[in-house]
Amino acid sequence: MAKKIMIQGTMSNAGKSFLVAGLCRIFKQDGYKVAPFKSQNMALNSFITEEGLEMGRAQVMQAEASGVKPSVKMNPILLKPTTDMGSQVIVNGEVRGNMEASEYFQYKHNLIPDIKKALSELEEEYDIIVIEGAGSPAEINLKENDIVNMGMAKIADAPVLLAGDIDRGGVFAQLAGTVLLLEEEERERIKGVIINKFRGDKKILEPGLIMLEEKIHKPVLGVVPYMQVDIEDEDSLSERLTRKTEKSLIDIAVICLPRISNFTDFNALEAIEEVGVRYVKKVEELGCPDLIILPGTKSTMADLLWIRQNGLEAGIKKAQQKGTLIFGICGGYQMLGKELKDPDGVEGKGDLEGIGLLPLTTVFESKKVRTRVRGHFARLEGEYEILSNVPIEGYEIHMGVTTLEESAKSLTKIKSFLSDEEMEKPDGAVYKNVAGSYVHGIFDNEKVRNALLNLLLQRKGLKGRECSIVSFEEYKEMQYDKLADEVRKNLDMNKIYKIMGISREEMLANKR
Repeated sequence: MAKKIMIQGTMSNAGKSFLVAGLCRIFKQDGYKVAPFKSQNMALNSFITEEGLEMGRAQVMQAEASGVKPSVKMNPILLKPTTDMGSQVIVNGEVRGNMEASEYFQYKHNLIPDIKKALSELEEEYDIIVIEGAGSPAEINLKENDIVNMGMAKIADAPVLLAGDIDRGGVFAQLAGTVLLLEEEERERIKGVIINKFRGDKKILEPGLIMLEEKIHKPVLGVVPYMQVDIEDEDSLSERLTRKTEKSLIDIAVICLPRISNFTDFNALEAIEEVGVRYVKKVEELGCPDLIILPGTKSTMADLLWIRQNGLEAGIKKAQQKGTLIFGICGGYQMLGKELKDPDGVEGKGDLEGIGLLPLTTVFESKKVRTRVRGHFARLEGEYEILSNVPIEGYEIHMGVTTLEESAKSLTKIKSFLSDEEMEKPDGAVYKNVAGSYVHGIFDNEKVRNALLNLLLQRKGLKGRECSIVSFEEYKEMQYDKLADEVRKNLDMNKIYKIMGISREEMLANKR
């Protein structure tokens, strides 16, 4: 039976996902077969597995850190917010339906068998399971039927490490207050606490650490510094959406839609030293970029109205007229068309005029397209000719069928991972300096990035200049190792192994 450890936090964005990834990497380095687990994730950043099932990208990132293939067993429940009060509920990788928050609160206890089954199957396959909580275990209004924090710890019979975020201030109150609000049985599950995101001299903290241990009767297992590690993070709380980028050789502006999803599509571009990726919310922030990208969104029509009302649509059209390259992905691709139709009320019912930069129409349907794909760019002419026949790989996850007019040409030719016999089908569209595709992860391929950046450099009159492109897979591996080094250096791993019931002798034997 697998050993288990659970990371809970005093609040959202306390760094749980990073700590889980760091521990996963450490256990992998120490010779264990390890898997992440999060019973319920709420995120707009999702991923399609090779089986065509949908899961949260945070657990995909943690699986990568563990050196194993992502599986929906690692995230049996995914909630994708559709409104401020409701979400699409995805169970075991498939859509169960849309629910309001109050409806889901009453329903979620029905999902406990799915959680137990997923965890049980992981326990049979792996040596160690690192479980991530969500939000805070001290949200006492939500404790009834909890399936993701202490309720999950009880289901898994897992010891808990509680992490507090010192970067936001008040970390001692966070940790002490959280412990105070728990039931006695829940407090017993906490075997230690972690101070996360610390900047400065640890010696200054030491008196507070001693007092904290005296008050909560739990050991402080480490103080983890604020780390500059470039790995995927959760969506709405991501710092990358608000941080300022220095002026770069190539300037890429991503429209930061209110319901932006899968902005991890641009991580590979951000990893290139000469490229600056900016997330733009106002027309005055748009400037004169080399490339404008409209990303995916959970609510295409609502977000299209948002960019129309705040002036960004006019800014995008003006940039296109000046010759700026425009690229849309998934919902952003749909927006670039002439019209969006929603006869069945999938997004709100009715018709909406598109931005009109691509000659195509999208009709929303209730069936969700969900598949991993591979293929290549078509033989292109004009602005995007340099991308002709370059191979691609990624995944589709959308609702809606898009029909091109004769004046538009398909951008790519793709087929599902699940079938070697399937014929390639056209995807996306290109018209003058505007292109779009349904394929998420389209920029992850090194050859695609190289061709795209060469195109942008040529347009700037820098033909012959090259960007320092590295393999994105190798880059991520270096980041996971960097994360693990910092976590190992700053946590008492011997105590953590002991908490899990693994002796030092067993640990050393496993390493050998």
